[in-house]
Amino acid sequence: MTTTTDKGVIRMPSELLGQLSREKIVAIARGFTLEETLSAAKALADGGVVFLEATLNTDGALNIISKLREQFGDRMRIGAGTVLDIGQAKEAIAAGAQYLISPNVDEEVIYHAVEQGLDVWPGAMTPTEIVNAYKAGASAIKLFPMGTLGIGYLKEVRAPLNHIPFIATGGVNLQNIADVLDAGAIAVGMGGKLLDPALVKAGKFDELRDLARSYVDRAHGASLA
Repeated sequence: MTTTTDKGVIRMPSELLGQLSREKIVAIARGFTLEETLSAAKALADGGVVFLEATLNTDGALNIISKLREQFGDRMRIGAGTVLDIGQAKEAIAAGAQYLISPNVDEEVIYHAVEQGLDVWPGAMTPTEIVNAYKAGASAIKLFPMGTLGIGYLKEVRAPLNHIPFIATGGVNLQNIADVLDAGAIAVGMGGKLLDPALVKAGKFDELRDLARSYVDRAHGASLA
């Protein structure tokens, strides 16, 4: 957690970030109905995934967040994703989000999350964006879009900025997740490669559970390498 004073941001150990660094995966639920999301959340939890974000550009996202907290609050850490402005940040927190994730850097969102005692992980690409977001109070940076930037970029940007925790998001799959984590990301954000829309829409939640377990095993194996 971080707190602010008239002299700027003072960083305190974040229990949530510590847990994320151990669990290593944030599942991203985007575009699913409430029923689909709840069923998928159970499959993910049964497969060992702890962190799940519901994106705010999903219909009924605030209600989804509330229901996820209600049903899985003892098993999972539920966050809000695609938080683009302070209005959305306030709504997400009121709905029960335990952390905020954005594809961009909005300092108002960061300041508000810090004031409310929540972790916030904004998306950034350039070193300037990364440093500015971290200075503003973000406890970690979502390096995005990793699918385009690639593992080489993560390694290069971490060389001068290795004091900043990175969550690599985009382009991560079962074949490269260990490489991404070994390159220095504390965790990865995963959408369709993990929360496979075909499995969710077809109601194949046993297969989704098994897929989740495969990712968790691979991710935890990387941490021991």
